[in-house]
Amino acid sequence: MRFAFKNATLYPVGRPKIENGTLLVEDGKIVAIGQSSRIDDSRYETIDCSGKHITPGFIDAHSHVGLWEEGAGPGPANSDGNEMTSPITPYLRAMDAIFPEDMGFEDARRGGVTTMGITPGSGNLIGGQFCVVKSYGHVVDDMIIKQPAGVKMALGENAKRVGFEKNRAPTTRMGNAFLIRKAFYDALDYQSEWQQYQEEMRAMENKPESERKPLKRPKYDLGNEMLLKILSGSVPVRCHSHRADDIRTAIRLSEEFGFRLVIDHATESHKIKEIIKEKGIPVVVGPLLTSRSKRELKNRTMETPGIMMKEGITVAITTDAPVIPIHGLRDTVIMAIRNGLPEDRALETITINPAKILGIEDRVGSLDVGKDADFLIFDGDPLDARSSVVETYIDGKRVYKKE
Repeated sequence: MRFAFKNATLYPVGRPKIENGTLLVEDGKIVAIGQSSRIDDSRYETIDCSGKHITPGFIDAHSHVGLWEEGAGPGPANSDGNEMTSPITPYLRAMDAIFPEDMGFEDARRGGVTTMGITPGSGNLIGGQFCVVKSYGHVVDDMIIKQPAGVKMALGENAKRVGFEKNRAPTTRMGNAFLIRKAFYDALDYQSEWQQYQEEMRAMENKPESERKPLKRPKYDLGNEMLLKILSGSVPVRCHSHRADDIRTAIRLSEEFGFRLVIDHATESHKIKEIIKEKGIPVVVGPLLTSRSKRELKNRTMETPGIMMKEGITVAITTDAPVIPIHGLRDTVIMAIRNGLPEDRALETITINPAKILGIEDRVGSLDVGKDADFLIFDGDPLDARSSVVETYIDGKRVYKKE
């Protein structure tokens, strides 16, 4: 199907907005964007968007939608985000636990969130693999657009608390760092075993057949395989870190082992902003609309996104849904603008920046030719709290309309 969304104010992200613009969509992709007078839409079905505003679909880089089902009540039957039988579980995949009928997905579409990074919880030091999904679908395999998109690591209070409850390590921040460090060194030993086995196999193959002997094959290990992907740089670490000292420990570990790092939550990141900038580390800030429910959050401030963006750091904002309902993502950004986030760059924190962090900027995050036709139609300025999402499109298909 071909559609021309005409006469709207377009927000491409990364370049100036376009007044009286047209967005052409064909077969689920954006095929043209520009001023209406310069776009040939003769072959397209026209949708008049006079007085409307069009933005890219919003992206929440860190959520748990579908892992903790909303409206189902407490208890293990409705909690699938933390497999707390071991502190090191890199072999777990969030996608294997996502419940596509969770009402959080409907809330996402209503609030304009078209893409989400979904992650295991922070009960483990290494909790498992992020995936990226579109917020529309009935089968998770059809919703996934990237797997894995990162591996969850957690420092600070949560893993310590689980250790105390289960009477096992870790129970201190020293234990946190040690067990993570040990896991990576174990993965390197695993890699050496396989390299030695492969060398011995090649040597054996060069011998006469009469001299060949069977070799014992090392045991394949899913957890170590994933840790090696981190060490090779193909998969980043997404580290849950609130306090500045925990953020610094995450950086220390990343430099020791050479892995790519993203700081999630980043509550006190503003305290060491110069270090984070120097290292070129992105931050996913939030949730910002919660109470200070634990010690790590006592220095939480709505000013953090603005401070970090003004420092030149790549900033995304998260709801940590369902901690904050996913449809509150834009409201969080509006609150951050009130507290110093530059308004002319605010949309970047829920569009192109999370797309870059998730490694999907070639598909979503801006209104550009060739990208997925994931976009929102507003009845007013998208950064005005009085404006509403009136339509949400994913892959060129309307998935929400305000009644």
